[in-house]
Amino acid sequence: MDKKKIIMTVEKTDTGFSAYAVDYPIFTTGQSVPELINSAYEATEFYFEEEKVKVDPNDIRFEIDFKQFFKYYKVINAKFLAEKIGMNATLLSQYASGTKKPSAKQTEKILNGIHQIGQELSGINLLQTA
Repeated sequence: MDKKKIIMTVEKTDTGFSAYAVDYPIFTTGQSVPELINSAYEATEFYFEEEKVKVDPNDIRFEIDFKQFFKYYKVINAKFLAEKIGMNATLLSQYASGTKKPSAKQTEKILNGIHQIGQELSGINLLQTA
């Protein structure tokens, strides 16, 4: 496949999640995010099958808007994230609610903060108490 990424837009639905490709007629659903990702890979491979194009998982990029992200990942508190990245909490809340759209620079700052929290969480082991 050419080095162009396939961008899949993810949306939360009443029954789980849906995703659609921005530049190709590829659509899929899943009850969970992992199921949606697997389903998106299968749908993409199926779409390119006739062209004998092999799709690598790295060719697909999943995107979700702020409102959808904070709706699904309720565990990430906007106030905590704002403090972590040095952003005004009210402004971040406006991005999360969809009343304002962040600039590319703000989006990158927020995403870096989310990734940092993810790395911190992945390094934690919980102790089992007797």
